Order: sequence, then C-alpha cells, then structure tokens
Amino acid sequence: MSSVWQYLTLGLGRETFGIDIENVQEILDYRVPASLPQAPAFLVGMIDVRGQSYPVVDLRTKLGLPPEVPTPATRIILLNIPVQERTMRVGFVADRVFEVTELDRAEMEAAPEVGGRWRSSYIAGIGRRGDAFVVVFDLARLMAGDEPALAGPALAA
Repeated sequence: MSSVWQYLTLGLGRETFGIDIENVQEILDYRVPASLPQAPAFLVGMIDVRGQSYPVVDLRTKLGLPPEVPTPATRIILLNIPVQERTMRVGFVADRVFEVTELDRAEMEAAPEVGGRWRSSYIAGIGRRGDAFVVVFDLARLMAGDEPALAGPALAA
C-alpha cells in the first residue's frame, strides 16, 4: 500500500502548510464574513455557502502569526474536520493556495520536540516539496486547542 498522500498546500507569510485533501471541500475567493459578537479573536465570522453556514477561522490568528489585510490572492478553504464523533464544518482564511501536491508519509519527519517554532502536538508531520518544508497540521488537534500553534514569538511575515 502506497504511503504517498495528497495535500492542499497553502501559504501564510513565508510558511507553507499542508492540509490532507480528504478534509478539503472547496476553495473560495475571499469574502468578508458576517461578524459574530463576542467570538474568539481567531473566529472572524460566518459565511453562507449554498444554504450551509460555515464559521470562518483566520488561520494566521489561530496560528499566532501577525494579521494581514486580505489581498486578491486570499482564499477561504472550506473543510470538513472529524472531531471526536462528529464532523466540524469550518472555513480557513489563507494568504494564498498553491496546489494539491503529493507527500510521502513514510518520509515525513516528526515535529521537533525541542527548539521548534511550532507546538508539536498540532503537527501531523513535516514533509518536503522541492527544497521547501511543508508543515502538515493535525486539524482536529489544531481546532480543539486554545493555544496558538506558534510556540515562540512570530517572525515578521
């Protein structure tokens, strides 16, 4: 059985992230979500997609990165994330979406436990796309956690 898996790669600042393609439902051009009073800072609002409501998470804020003004490249990635016994529908705001790429799970490295920038519990693995690293998040843990994924101070993006 092949250990090669497909991931949607996206960018936030200079960082490249991967999301298991099985969780991706759709990619939308950015639109301003309807705001939700007293929502956590990372939850920027709700959007309606063909009669379905999606909470929209600013992935930069959720990860502890500095906020950015949306650009024409900004996208909302609609996801279905299994969390415990249910599926969470959510939209992630990303600076840009690159492509669907294959990463070999057998060659993925574990998150560094010491001295790394990212909380290892939120990372499913670190793969390579050419010369670049792709940080693949464990989406269920990322959405369940309250702490930003960035363990140290954010670098300028």
